Amino acid sequence: MTHPSHRRRVDYELIEELIPPGSHVLDLGCGDGQLLEELVSKKHVVGRGVEINETRVLDCVERGLAVYHGDILEGLELFGPGTFETVILSQTLQQTLDPRKVIKEMLRVGRRGIISFPNFGHWSMRLQLGFLGRMPRTRLLPYDWYDTPNVRQLTVRDFREFAAGEGVKILKEIFLTARGARMTPVFENLRTSLAIFHVERAG
Repeated sequence: MTHPSHRRRVDYELIEELIPPGSHVLDLGCGDGQLLEELVSKKHVVGRGVEINETRVLDCVERGLAVYHGDILEGLELFGPGTFETVILSQTLQQTLDPRKVIKEMLRVGRRGIISFPNFGHWSMRLQLGFLGRMPRTRLLPYDWYDTPNVRQLTVRDFREFAAGEGVKILKEIFLTARGARMTPVFENLRTSLAIFHVERAG
């Protein structure tokens, strides 16, 4: 049963469009399981999740989802190469301690990956840091410096350069405003609030 009280994430619908119907999907840092539940219901995927927060794991169980309770890298070790058509890392990359290894592993167990993250290069972030002299807070990043779960700060440009250097092929880029509106890729590193990258291993 869907939990209508939970706020829908702005990137979910666009991520769903990238998922082939009936495919095998792994959602890393799946939270309360809302996205995975929708994929099972709408796209009839065979879905699995990995989540470290015990309360959210219980939410997933209530939804009838198969979820591993533990760290992302621990969960990835359970699966062999090419187990999934798609592995999702939605607004979780900036919270990982070893993003290089996480992306390498997700593209080992999955043929393709979908990665979304808040863009720390957005003009409002630059303005707050440059002119107010304080760590930025936005609609997508409402935390103070002392309670934020984000341990990595990256931009659209950072991810593109990372992908080029790590043998990650970018298949599609999607850019959203803070209110979830899709935007054209013009000065995207300055204007994007949330970026979505559809990727696979190069070569």
